[in-house]
Amino acid sequence: MTLDSARHNLASTFVNAFVNAGYGTDKLMTANAEGKDWIFKNKDMGMLSAAASLGMIMLWDVDIGLTQIDKYMYSEDNTVKSGAILAIGMLSSGVHDEADAAKALLSEYLVDENSPALVKLAAISGLGMAYAGTMNEDIVELLLPVISDTDITIDLSSIAALSAGLVCIGSGNSEVSSVILQAMMERMDTDLNHKYARFMALGLSLLYLGTQDKNDAILETLKAITHPIGKQASILMQACAYAGSGNVLEVQKMLHLCAEHLGDKEDQLPQAFAVLGVGLIAMGEGIGSEMSLRTFDHLMQYGEPFVRRAVPLAMTLVCASNPLVSVLETLNKFSHDNDKAVATSAIFAMGAVGAGTNNARLAQLLRQLATYYHKDADMLFIVRIAQGLLHMGKGAMTINPYHHDRTLLSHTSLAGLLIPLVAMINAEKLILTDSHFLLYYLARAMYPRFLITLDENLESISANVRVGQAVDAVGQVGRPKTITGFQSHDTPV
Repeated sequence: MTLDSARHNLASTFVNAFVNAGYGTDKLMTANAEGKDWIFKNKDMGMLSAAASLGMIMLWDVDIGLTQIDKYMYSEDNTVKSGAILAIGMLSSGVHDEADAAKALLSEYLVDENSPALVKLAAISGLGMAYAGTMNEDIVELLLPVISDTDITIDLSSIAALSAGLVCIGSGNSEVSSVILQAMMERMDTDLNHKYARFMALGLSLLYLGTQDKNDAILETLKAITHPIGKQASILMQACAYAGSGNVLEVQKMLHLCAEHLGDKEDQLPQAFAVLGVGLIAMGEGIGSEMSLRTFDHLMQYGEPFVRRAVPLAMTLVCASNPLVSVLETLNKFSHDNDKAVATSAIFAMGAVGAGTNNARLAQLLRQLATYYHKDADMLFIVRIAQGLLHMGKGAMTINPYHHDRTLLSHTSLAGLLIPLVAMINAEKLILTDSHFLLYYLARAMYPRFLITLDENLESISANVRVGQAVDAVGQVGRPKTITGFQSHDTPV
């Protein structure tokens, strides 16, 4: 089997998972008894993603999903087994389950000494997805020993830190943060240079998502870490703390970091994180978002190569599932960039900006890109994933972390969007090699674009609603209309 066909199949797996998300049926994994055959048409970590795609297809349906996944739990092949474990975590993400199936099934793999590293990795990620934002203390107790254990590989500790950050998101939990800091100090420099180490910093930052200035003590402690990860973490943490606040001073600090010209020897990740930080902070209000998009244009023209990679990703944060024509034009321009990393980021961003919208114009642009990059396997892979994102849930899903026209920010779905973006900064090391399963964190950010009205007994009732574009009517005279271009429907819509 040639590598290209395996790559092609892997892309099909992801497209299939995103398009059929939450539908419970598809043509590859569930339609026939040949689901197993499809898994073995992938290689190594591809098998993991293929088995895990079941979790995306069965999203939020715990009872039927578990019976479908069960047959892979006893597989001889560790990659398939890990995929099934990850699927269980994805399946129960954001669902309140009486039986607590995810905890019961996944915790045993963490406690068991003999389970292979890959299985543990999947169990840790799965627990993070399933219990994001629940502040569940039992889960945190399972994860803390893994973070602080310096004998195991750094990837396990980092993903454990990420999961702990997801579970206690925005709580500023001092116990978890001290354990993660301790782990950063005790690890060798060679460990902290590992491609997964950034997730340790991200896990720490997620604890302080939206807390603004409660993290001063941690920032001081991070200064004591000599390794560049200290700087990475402090920038990420500032960005997360002010996420969605539109705080202008913080945006200026971030831009100041982006403008520095570093030498070749210095670590450039902090700059890339600062670019994401601009997007994170400015995404909260309309005018800030427009200004940030303009600033990103300047960064693309004058920024360092590494800064340019992160710009399309920061645009994704500002316009998730909101395909504005100007943004699509800009991203389409970057997707033919000479720097391959920039093009990769831009194509992924095109998918995420149009996620779940079925935007016809974007679909056409992606088809053109697919023909343009038909010889380059890596690029084609990303184009396919972008196409999968565009038609996510057949157009009935969205990944925008804001509900109700920028009034409510969901922390867990912002984290679900942020994790793949942080991984995309070094796509060639993570998403394009063996860590493509990180894309499944998007399951946390997905929710249906439905409106269902309920009465006090939670029975659904029909009400007349208008679906359209919200209009900013602040300070206008008289009684301005607050919605335009609407269609009237009866719920559920």
